Amino acid sequence: MGYKNGKDILPPSLLKQLQDYIQGEIIYIPKKEQTRAGWGENNGTRQSIMRRNFEIFRLYENGHTVTELIRQFHLSEDSIRKIIVKTRGLYSRQQETASTRH
Repeated sequence: MGYKNGKDILPPSLLKQLQDYIQGEIIYIPKKEQTRAGWGENNGTRQSIMRRNFEIFRLYENGHTVTELIRQFHLSEDSIRKIIVKTRGLYSRQQETASTRH
């Protein structure tokens, strides 16, 4: 995000109209909704957390206790349990979708 002088980029009529609302201040103009990336989409955070959550679910399904997962991933018990429940739902929907394709 860069700083731009309104005189340099806005038509004079729009600049004059904006000055009715604000003068000598910095304002943030957000991107249009359709061009905004979702949280974590640009830097890979979303994918990284999804991989971590599936790993937590896989370990739990393979016999690791919630306590072990809390220690390993440094998350609260509530977070671990939410991840397991949510991921179980995603996993079963993926399995259902895969079985209907064959």
